[in-house]
Amino acid sequence: MNRTEFVFATAIILFVAFALGWFASWLIHRLTRVSRADMGELEQMAQALHDAEENRDQTLAYYENREAELSTQLNQSEAELRAAMDGLRDARHEAEELRAYIERMQQA
Repeated sequence: MNRTEFVFATAIILFVAFALGWFASWLIHRLTRVSRADMGELEQMAQALHDAEENRDQTLAYYENREAELSTQLNQSEAELRAAMDGLRDARHEAEELRAYIERMQQA
């Protein structure tokens, strides 16, 4: 085999390798290509996910507001309870004073 034949054989082998590589690449892209139906389904899934995230955000905001309202109500109820307990303590103290006064008046 002389030099010219070697160059042509090498060129043919390289061309065949290039053609096989290109065909394999085309075949892989053809088989893994996303169809329009799949794209539509992906769009629907993306929209559903977006809606679910918005719904989650709204729900979290509602629960945060509700928690704040309930905390405020709890604080108000505790303040009212403390005021009622203070009033009850004062009333008991006054009742004890009145009992002591009545006992002193009855003994005198």
